[in-house]
Amino acid sequence: MIIELRAKNCFSFSEKIIFTMMADMRNKKFASNVHKENNFNILKTAGVYGPNNAGKTCLVKCIRSIKEALLNQDISLMSNIFQESPICELGISFLVKGREFSYDFWYDAEKREYPYEKFMEIQKDKYGNEKQQIWLLKDSINSEYYYDDQELVKMLSIISQSNLLFYLIDASKFERLAEMKRIATDFASRIDIINMNNIPMERTINLLKNKNNLQNKVAEFVKNADLYMDSFEYRDINRLKLEIGFKGEKPEEKVLDIPEQFIDQMRLTSIYKGVPVPSIIFDSTGTKKIAALASYIIEGLEQGRILVVDELDNSIHFKLTRAIVAMFNNELNTDAQLIFTVHDINLMDCKKMFRKEQIWFVHKDEEGVYVYSLAEFTAQQGVRDTTDVMEKYRKGVLGALPDPGLIRSLLSIKGNQKGVPANDK
Repeated sequence: MIIELRAKNCFSFSEKIIFTMMADMRNKKFASNVHKENNFNILKTAGVYGPNNAGKTCLVKCIRSIKEALLNQDISLMSNIFQESPICELGISFLVKGREFSYDFWYDAEKREYPYEKFMEIQKDKYGNEKQQIWLLKDSINSEYYYDDQELVKMLSIISQSNLLFYLIDASKFERLAEMKRIATDFASRIDIINMNNIPMERTINLLKNKNNLQNKVAEFVKNADLYMDSFEYRDINRLKLEIGFKGEKPEEKVLDIPEQFIDQMRLTSIYKGVPVPSIIFDSTGTKKIAALASYIIEGLEQGRILVVDELDNSIHFKLTRAIVAMFNNELNTDAQLIFTVHDINLMDCKKMFRKEQIWFVHKDEEGVYVYSLAEFTAQQGVRDTTDVMEKYRKGVLGALPDPGLIRSLLSIKGNQKGVPANDK
């Protein structure tokens, strides 16, 4: 599970930002929203609010860049365009089997190099006291290096910086480095990042192909999201032809030219009042997005994965988004995590759904971009657990709202006569 994300000079974030999933256990409300393990208390869900083009998606991009780096994939990280330095600083703290680890690295976006790496384990006692144990430090900028094997330390100053250290050398020759690689890659491989504007259907198709309990759960999830649907299946293409009126017809040769991916999507079938129809043709955009999202949710909950969703509420009814969040907050969820960006303020509910520290904001002004949680607002500032947070947000008390100048611009346009410039009126 993600504990904390750190970023500086990455995308829209010029100054250092910290996004934390640590729970404030002084607050006893909604205890089921917290994963408790070995004296660590981690939030199961967090929603990020803010106006368009403020930086919500950049937060998702930072997580994606960390995943790409840890899995030795092409990294899509870029520095802030208003900064002269090309060095992006990223860090993540995460929980694996009751142990907390922290990995910070710097990436030079011009040279495509990693001049800095620091990997630590953070041990916490029952009183909350923390002790940091450094496993690796490779600081090529300040010529500082640490590892418990001097043979590797001697190599750190001369080795290439074109990748993270455990991909540059044979990690199996150094016991702790090999363990570090296993921990980091296992963690990164459990992160699923999706954008609701372009969510792939392949995962749902692959799950429905397999005859197991996950297949049934995915189908049930999609069916329950559509009030009029009897069932949702992956059907044999010949069976589907017969059922929708192609009996006895011989397929044309051109059918062989159709990509397999499209054929697979044609075989996704919604059953309405006993009539099977191809989902790709007849279902609404929202239903298709629910079908694509279903596999990520079901696998995430079943396998304890980390699901990061950009614009969770895109084309989905607010009751469904609430239900999805509730599934991750539920006490039956023991180790899955959901982080999402959202505009729908119906989810901003501290009375029935969220702890204050689970609601986050991204605010942008002329000075920069700021990331902060609702928990930073105190009772003295008029924000309590019983406060109508939605109303506070609407009034602009919490920030992270669109610039009202946009409204003035729209009113100005509305006030102009059609085809007559404003200065000619």
